[in-house]
Amino acid sequence: MLKITPFLRPPLDPDFIPAALWNRAYRAMVAADPASRELVISLERTDGGASVHRSRVLGASHPESGLSLRYAERLLKFLLWQKGGCTVKIVGAPEVAAHLAAVYSPRGERAFDRAFMGEKVYRQTFSIRAADESELPSEGDIGLPVGRHLEGCRIGFDIGGSDRKAAAVIDGRVVYSEETAWDPYFQKDPSYHIEGIHESLKKAAAHLPRVDAIGGSAAGIYVNNEVRVASLFRGIPPDRFESDIRRLFFTLQARWGGVPFDVANDGEVAALAGSMSLGDNAVLGISMGTSQAGGYVRPSGDITPWLNELAFAPVDYRADAYRDEWSGDAGCGVQYLSQQAVSRLSDQAGFAFPKEMPAQERLVAVQAAMASGDPKAELVYDSMGSYLGYSIGHYADFYNVRHALVMGRVTSGIGGERILLRAREVLAAEFPAVASRTRLRMPDEKDKRHGQAIAAASLPSLRETAGSHALPSTSR
Repeated sequence: MLKITPFLRPPLDPDFIPAALWNRAYRAMVAADPASRELVISLERTDGGASVHRSRVLGASHPESGLSLRYAERLLKFLLWQKGGCTVKIVGAPEVAAHLAAVYSPRGERAFDRAFMGEKVYRQTFSIRAADESELPSEGDIGLPVGRHLEGCRIGFDIGGSDRKAAAVIDGRVVYSEETAWDPYFQKDPSYHIEGIHESLKKAAAHLPRVDAIGGSAAGIYVNNEVRVASLFRGIPPDRFESDIRRLFFTLQARWGGVPFDVANDGEVAALAGSMSLGDNAVLGISMGTSQAGGYVRPSGDITPWLNELAFAPVDYRADAYRDEWSGDAGCGVQYLSQQAVSRLSDQAGFAFPKEMPAQERLVAVQAAMASGDPKAELVYDSMGSYLGYSIGHYADFYNVRHALVMGRVTSGIGGERILLRAREVLAAEFPAVASRTRLRMPDEKDKRHGQAIAAASLPSLRETAGSHALPSTSR
């Protein structure tokens, strides 16, 4: 069996098995096996994009060949949530292909992922099968050169699980910004979301002479400005989702006279904001908030058509890892790099919070304890830092990264610096090559306040056929 010994274990979670170290140990076993075989996993999307991932697995007769099934299942899970896909082909190991097909069947362990990637995201039945090399698609993911448009009078907005933000931007300069608390998760009436976002847009528009374009970021998956899947709208009944939420942003665009209006995943916009601020590319954004968000700007400067939903990408390979209540899977990022993790770790650290105390309130209390020098809070943040460092080491196997930009409510205050300090120690000790080429940082206060708003506002390009519009008070 594999021997995994993390150098810097999370002090409050010593049984954590980092995905990167498990994979490293497995690859070493494969390298020593003369009968090892190539395993190829291809993923195809309905937009014509495709990715092909090549690795190796143990020979079929190896006494530990069962590890190959675990390796391949966790690898496919990561690739699906990183790049997306609804048609999966497996080449090189028939028994692995059969296992994955069973796991991702309608009644298999990954039935949630199957339905999510199929009907919900790509609106096509998910399929997985063994294939020959000749059946593999040509790899190709055309970049999306969105954003970086700063001219004119723009509104930038961001909607998350605990607040919505909006800013007025003139030629790349923020002239107004506001943040409004809200509770979208379990609202059943679509008007709560529609009117709430519209109210924020109106407040920003009141500080502009006109509105040339509107750009936004939001937690969830959006394809061509359509809401495909987002936990923000989990309380909306399916029929109302189809009638009122799926084309929510088209409804808002119409209210604003059809001005250019673009929306992207909040992680992608955060990575774009980091790239714009740094003046460099190859940026992986990691947002540690209500959930975990991810985004990526390639070395070429464009964003990808991938999902980059790192909340559902596995980072802990122990058999009894913490489970996500939505997908039902264990060991995924949402339980390690979000306020949910802080909430759980606070119990393990000895904070006597009431059981019914919400995770957001627990985070605020732990932040206050950290500011006062409470050693229990230090253990929480050291554990979060270990999670982050080992996760970045894992992400580096899948992304070309020069900058890892870490943000979100969990990183607010001095606890955020402690998280980064611990993560840098993990990278230096366990992944020195990654540490030498990757700068791990948080946005400064100016970027935290305005960077995301500017990046969101910069998403739409101005079209000659689109007119400006100003509706600060008269719109519905």
